Amino acid sequence: MITNPSSSEIDGQTAAFKEKKLECSVASTDLRKIVKSEYMRIRQQKRIKRAEQVKNAFASNRRWIEAATERHNAVWRDKPFQSIHTAASFDQLPVTRRCSIEMGNGLETKTAPLHTLNALSSVPLVYTWAPLQQNFMVDDETVLHNIPYMGDEVLEQDGAFIEELIKNYDGKVHGEREKNFFEDDIFEDLVKAVSAARKEIKEPNTSGPGIPDNEESLKMPDDKVFEGIHSLFPEKGSVETLKSKYQELLEREDPNSLPPECTPNIDGPDAKSVSREQTMHSFHTLFCRRCFKYDCFLHPYHPTPSQTKPKPAEVKRESEICGPDCYMKNEVEDPIALSPEQCYRPSTPVKQAATSKNTKENDDLSSILQSWTGAECSLFRVLRSVYLNNYCDMAALIQTKTCKEVYEFALKEGDIIDLPPQGTPTPPRKKKRKQRLWSMHCRKIQLKKDNSGSHVYNYQPCDHPGKPCDSECSCIMLQNFCEKFCQCSPECQNRFPGCRCKAQCTTKQCPCYLAVRECDPDLCLTCGAGSFPEKADRENISCKNVGLQRGWKKHLLLAPSDVAGWGIYIKESAQKNEFISEYCGEIISQDEADRRGKVYDKYMCSFLFNLNNDFVVDATRKGNKIRFANHSNNPNCFAKVMMVNGDHRIGIFAKRAIHQGDELFFDYRYGPTDALKYVGIEREMDVPYIAGK
Repeated sequence: MITNPSSSEIDGQTAAFKEKKLECSVASTDLRKIVKSEYMRIRQQKRIKRAEQVKNAFASNRRWIEAATERHNAVWRDKPFQSIHTAASFDQLPVTRRCSIEMGNGLETKTAPLHTLNALSSVPLVYTWAPLQQNFMVDDETVLHNIPYMGDEVLEQDGAFIEELIKNYDGKVHGEREKNFFEDDIFEDLVKAVSAARKEIKEPNTSGPGIPDNEESLKMPDDKVFEGIHSLFPEKGSVETLKSKYQELLEREDPNSLPPECTPNIDGPDAKSVSREQTMHSFHTLFCRRCFKYDCFLHPYHPTPSQTKPKPAEVKRESEICGPDCYMKNEVEDPIALSPEQCYRPSTPVKQAATSKNTKENDDLSSILQSWTGAECSLFRVLRSVYLNNYCDMAALIQTKTCKEVYEFALKEGDIIDLPPQGTPTPPRKKKRKQRLWSMHCRKIQLKKDNSGSHVYNYQPCDHPGKPCDSECSCIMLQNFCEKFCQCSPECQNRFPGCRCKAQCTTKQCPCYLAVRECDPDLCLTCGAGSFPEKADRENISCKNVGLQRGWKKHLLLAPSDVAGWGIYIKESAQKNEFISEYCGEIISQDEADRRGKVYDKYMCSFLFNLNNDFVVDATRKGNKIRFANHSNNPNCFAKVMMVNGDHRIGIFAKRAIHQGDELFFDYRYGPTDALKYVGIEREMDVPYIAGK
């Protein structure tokens, strides 16, 4: 029988609930007070410690300066200045003035004739820049690093410019700290101090509150500590965020621990035996598959799963004995000497002679495993995914083990692979079929060139395993060709085929030249783009459409220009359409270029160059000497954005024959308004050139 609670029972439950809620509220308020008091105490300690460090550093520097000054005075007293040769009489010299040189330290005063130097013309103004030999990708600046100074007259005439500039960065200026800001060390000390204070309240002792010992500090505090910090600093993240941050700081204190994203030591005597994924970690995360080098600063490389997994290997099976210690030399009945075609997995049923024999084999395999170092084990697991059961080649690469030892280790690893049967090779396609595909590609190139207009997008390799390149492919959506870096099939219809030229590839008869691309050494096999003789200069290679990737630049000289500021001059002559130099700089986004351009407009000096619809090359801070080439309506050079091995790059070419010592000019493609704003000097000089910088 169910009875309803009486009113007195309900009142009792309500009172108990209110009392419990009040206790939680009081506890939360007390914890908030503890966090605030400990935070203020730690900040005060940091300020006192910092002031003491500054005071000690100042006193130390003062003592060092006084000691150094005393040493120099002693040297000057012991070794006086070199005497100056003076004439016996000044009456015979063609000067009317003379000067006295006081040496100090009680030395004799010297007298010498005074010559007047002629005035020299000052060099043109130039802003500091760092030299580059290739483009450099940089991230967008979300914080204004410095407020540029362009003179008091700019601030007086246009006071709203600085306010607008700061507004473009959402009011974020370097050096300004947020409210309630604290560093990692303060956060770590705060967690330890609050945890110790709560423990002191629960279990009073005579040690007093403060930061606990090292053993206690390694323990993770309870959630109440982080809830109290979150209540006082809600903008620093959730409770889980604070916990993960504190855990990361604790792991950072251990000198023997590695960061979570770090490749372990895989070489040397102290190397550990790790899996293939750990061994290849730095290769997968740092090695650029387009530049073929580590820490590429041009491509923001992020590997996809299809790029990190092992590719299907095409390695022939060894059928010949490689040497006296080859694992195939023993009898086939010996389970340690099976050929690759007869390899088995550990799960396959195998007849065992006796238990004693199994124990002996296990002991032998254990001794085999102990004889391998960690570096050799890690290297074997990497080679295993490439060479499968080809133990002879793996032994040749490991160098310290025979193929028999490699095979025995593979048995211990339990990683014997069943190789699929070798199928018949695919017959080559007929020549007419290849020619038809070639003609279709050439027509597609011309069609893309006509329809693309001024819309050129940055290339990103497509990656859609198991799917053909259709309307959902990133390359097709951006009207780009699939390149050799894409993960699609080599038979993809959207892949650029290269050229079959046998000449210089400098006319529109070449598909690469027609598509505003340089010839690819991996695709263009007949024109000479893939030729690398001992002296690989432009005279020894038949293909002339590889100047950017080969670095066939001309020798340029920097000197004051007769037009405006500095100019660039060519030291050697150049023929028409010959490659001169690449326009290098920082690669920035269009939004970043808009923010920087507003500052450059105030300086009346801009080095921005549109690369495509996504990026801009900025040679203001970093660039090469071609950045000093001035603008002209009748230039002797022209700029062309070309696709070079998957990257858009800016090449400067000769528009006509250029003689040695000529200054280089190219058209900046200014509008009428910008031309008058930046290059108004043209009307005064009455010359066909317009100064652009």
